Amino acid sequence: MNTVSVITVNFNHNKVTEALLDSIQNVNKYRDIEVIVVDNGSSVNPVPQWETKYPWVKFIRSEQNLGFAGGNNLGIKASKGKYLFFINNDTEVTPQLIKELANTLDTHHEVGIVSPKIKYYDKPDVLQYAGFSNMNYYTARTVCRGQGEVDNGQYDHVTGETGFIHGAAMMLRREAMDKAGLMAENYFLYYEEMDWCEKIRKAGYKIWVNMQAVIYHKESMSVGSTSALKEYFMNRNRILFIRRNCDLATRAVFWPYFLLVVTPKNILGYVTQKQWKFISVLFKAIGWNLTNKTDSVHLGFPVK
Repeated sequence: MNTVSVITVNFNHNKVTEALLDSIQNVNKYRDIEVIVVDNGSSVNPVPQWETKYPWVKFIRSEQNLGFAGGNNLGIKASKGKYLFFINNDTEVTPQLIKELANTLDTHHEVGIVSPKIKYYDKPDVLQYAGFSNMNYYTARTVCRGQGEVDNGQYDHVTGETGFIHGAAMMLRREAMDKAGLMAENYFLYYEEMDWCEKIRKAGYKIWVNMQAVIYHKESMSVGSTSALKEYFMNRNRILFIRRNCDLATRAVFWPYFLLVVTPKNILGYVTQKQWKFISVLFKAIGWNLTNKTDSVHLGFPVK
């Protein structure tokens, strides 16, 4: 049985992380696992208390917030598993989750990374994710299959290849990571898992979803459903993703589309919702991409 390293990142949501750890301890049926929690610069260090409460967990403390990718990369460096299971701290696991995903990698050696079916924690019959469509790289648009639909098993037959995994829950074959590299840390928040999928696919592996594995997600507890921070990174990283992964011809189509279609549409939405501050946030996101290289380190928070 291959060891699975379960890695999650905490940032100022200690009780949420504890609920995840309790769910792992209570229902896990895959015996050979290690659990790693990275505290990503929380204002109050919870690790000393956690080490007493959860002696079976390995805790790592970063004194600064390294972002989603940076925090998970710290966990990777401390892990030993052949399979690496990354889950958001605002999720709770189901009994067969880890076993199902590990079995996928055991039996399908062409698969580099796989996500489970994701449902909303507060609406357990409603889907958040049942796979992604392939991306239109000219617009950087993709469709999340099943989102918001009542789960009647209508997508269970689609187990297999998908456009992208979901960053809230993804199990990776270490061998694939060794070839594709770590997650790109300069995204900081959002799109880094899609960028990783591109690298894993180019390394010769397939991207899968397993609809027999289920996890529940407490969506947007870390960032908030609507925030300046989210608007900034969603827009900034949508552009950055295309810059990092597409050829010149594709970028030549994408840039006019983003500036002439996406930007006016977003501004209209902000005005309608009276979110005036988001207009400057959008232009900061565009400006970053006009003044920085694709591998530039992102320093600090440009918005609040």
